[in-house]
Amino acid sequence: MTEPIRSLDARYYTDPEIFQLESAGLLSSTWQFGCHASQLSEKGSYASFEIAGESLFAVRGRDDQIRVFYNVCQHRAHQLVNGTGKSSVLVCPYHAWTYELSGELRSGPNIKAVEGFDKSSICLTEVRSEEFLGFIFVNLDPEAAPMDDWFPNARQELSEWVPNWAELEPLEWIEIPENCNWKVSVENYSECYHCTLNHPTFASGVVKPETYDIQPQGKCLRHTTECQNLENMTYDIHSGFQHFDEYSSWFLWPMFSFQVYPGNVLNTYHWRAIDTDRVVVFRGWYSVGGVEDKKIRQLAVQDRETTVEEDIHLVESVQRGLNSKGYRPGPLVIDKSGGVNSEHPVMHLQRWMRQAIDGQYKR
Repeated sequence: MTEPIRSLDARYYTDPEIFQLESAGLLSSTWQFGCHASQLSEKGSYASFEIAGESLFAVRGRDDQIRVFYNVCQHRAHQLVNGTGKSSVLVCPYHAWTYELSGELRSGPNIKAVEGFDKSSICLTEVRSEEFLGFIFVNLDPEAAPMDDWFPNARQELSEWVPNWAELEPLEWIEIPENCNWKVSVENYSECYHCTLNHPTFASGVVKPETYDIQPQGKCLRHTTECQNLENMTYDIHSGFQHFDEYSSWFLWPMFSFQVYPGNVLNTYHWRAIDTDRVVVFRGWYSVGGVEDKKIRQLAVQDRETTVEEDIHLVESVQRGLNSKGYRPGPLVIDKSGGVNSEHPVMHLQRWMRQAIDGQYKR
């Protein structure tokens, strides 16, 4: 007999040193969500955001390409932009050094007085980025493999479930603070072992828990399930697209997930780790053109008042338990046949988490 696979030690969720290692390593070398392309609809549009403690911004250039840069002037390190906006050039507020939208230095007051100054050698530091079905992802590792290598088939499958993705824009992004380590929240999202007991609306009104399963596709966890009796749905699901009568989810390691509700309704989770025991979860819902949609708004409110609220209590209780001297990591419930009552997706997550830390962690 083999020993059961046990959950991670509590220190992976409670030790500030591990969080710092994750910020410098894992979160700096994985694909992270930055912003939505609809925020960059015009040439010169920009949006700033933070990844792994670094301030970054995306901007649409005159050539219509979207680029992502570190948000820092190459002169004396002042940040260049804040929030969202539009500009024909990028002007540092400190000394008015001015950059093209493609990052090259254009001008600066009195720089011609500097002997040997080579303006062509000055450029903003670009960050590896990809547009993934309208979502801008970044990776601080310039040698990172493409997203399709990390998440095989996810782009193609999502294009089938959300064929109108190019028309979608954010209807709402709600910030949900949770007093727990980001991994606690991600693990909770990545298993439905707890759904029937804790999510009555989701388990009885959307999915059939007994058919729920989660399997890895590269570094993607693919959620599949049958739906409950669709005649009892509270909105019209007949979108005219294939898969209108299905629910599916694609979790992209480590901090983003696409969900598609019946009716081909796209919604997302993305996690922003604040510190060891705080994370903010951004819950996003999307409509054509970002215009008000009664059906989607109703779903968003229902989700927020049920599943989201229920999960907050669960993950915060887990974090308190992880800080208890009485906790000893128990065995994960791994069923070789998979299914809703198996924690095999948590096993995969914890393996990835352990690989990201072990070898770096020093006691």
